[in-house]
Amino acid sequence: MTTLARRQGRPGHSLADYPPGDLAIWVFILAELLAFGVLFAAYAITRLKNLDLFNEMQLTLDRDAGALNTFLLITGSWFVARSVAAIKADHRRASANFLLAGIASGFGFLTVKYFEYSAKFAAGINLDTNTFYMFYISLTMFHTLHVVLGMMILGFVWNKARRGEYTARDHHGIETGASYWHMVDLVWIILFPLIYVMR
Repeated sequence: MTTLARRQGRPGHSLADYPPGDLAIWVFILAELLAFGVLFAAYAITRLKNLDLFNEMQLTLDRDAGALNTFLLITGSWFVARSVAAIKADHRRASANFLLAGIASGFGFLTVKYFEYSAKFAAGINLDTNTFYMFYISLTMFHTLHVVLGMMILGFVWNKARRGEYTARDHHGIETGASYWHMVDLVWIILFPLIYVMR
C-alpha cells in the first residue's frame, strides 16, 4: 500500500505507512538532528578543554527547572502519542483534546524557561559571560525556538482536528505534527543531562 493509498482512506498497514507522517517532515527532522548533533559535539569538546569552568558554572544552573521542563516535554509527548492513538480509533474529540494538552505542556515549558532566563539575565549573565554560558544560552534558546515551532505545528493540526477533519483512515497531519514534537522532546532529553547534570 502506498502513502497515497493510505491518504485516500484504504484500511490496513504496511511498511509503506512508515515512517509516520509526511516524508518532508522527516527530512527536516534529520536536518535538525544533524544541526543539534554538531552543536552537542562542539559543547562536549569545548567542555573537555575547560572542565573546571564548565563544572563550576553548571552548579549555577537551576536543575529543578531543567527537571521540571523534562517532565513537561515528556508529558507533552505522551499527550501527543495519545492523540495519534485516539484518532486511529476514530475518537476525534479525544484526539483534539490530547493535542491541546500537548500544546499546554509546551506553554508550561516556555513559562519555566522564561523565569529561568529572567533570573540569569537579571544577574548580568549573557553570551559574553564565559564559554559555558555562551553554550548554555545558545543551545537552550535554539531548542526553545524549536518548542515554539512545534507548538505552532501542533496548533495548526489541533485546529483541523477540532473541526473533525481527521479520521481513523486519514490522520496523516496528526502523525506529521507528532513526529516533529517527539523530535523536540528527544533533543531536550539529550540536552538536559548534557548541560545540567553530566560532570
